[in-house]
Amino acid sequence: LRCEASTQRVRICVPKMTEATGSIPAANIIEFLEVCGKLKNIKRTGWVRHNVQLPESVSDHMYRMAMMSFLIDPSLDRDRAMKIAVVHDLAESTVGDITPFCGVSKEDKYNREKEAMKKIKEIFGDSPVGDELQSLWHEYEEGNSKEVQYVRDFDKFEMIVQAYEYEKAQGVDLQQFFDSTKDVFTTPTVRAWAEELRAKRAKLKQSVAT
Repeated sequence: LRCEASTQRVRICVPKMTEATGSIPAANIIEFLEVCGKLKNIKRTGWVRHNVQLPESVSDHMYRMAMMSFLIDPSLDRDRAMKIAVVHDLAESTVGDITPFCGVSKEDKYNREKEAMKKIKEIFGDSPVGDELQSLWHEYEEGNSKEVQYVRDFDKFEMIVQAYEYEKAQGVDLQQFFDSTKDVFTTPTVRAWAEELRAKRAKLKQSVAT
């Protein structure tokens, strides 16, 4: 406890709180940060399946997605888009990076991740931080807001940017990732980015062939 004097010179005691985190105990904060840290060590399943050398982690993927939030129309809530980007795969710290090739149904995947987010929320007790994290995850899953539409496009676009970089650096063929994202982008901005990337890739393929 720390004590403060009132204007009537009556000393009153209030709970000591950290400036940045309010009433969240430091031990709980460390627990949450350790959960986040697991994402640094979970390699993206798609790259592992294709025998890519030094495959990126889930946190690598989300970082570049978050940076894309700076590049969208300023009339949108960029801060919210960034938050959604860094939360949308948070449940993978518990369930791993589940892809359509893992033999897990969409319903089962959703339920596993939902339960993981519930446990992450519980770390924060009554703090609104846990509610916000869970709300951001649900917002991404439901896909109704304009910001989520962009973040969902970021998710797919970051993947093919990474595929392009692996093809350049390692000489691997990752055509499957470009096929799976053909005509899937819903926002004009990210659609234009994808077209430019595909054009650059075509030039790369042509230069390698000659």
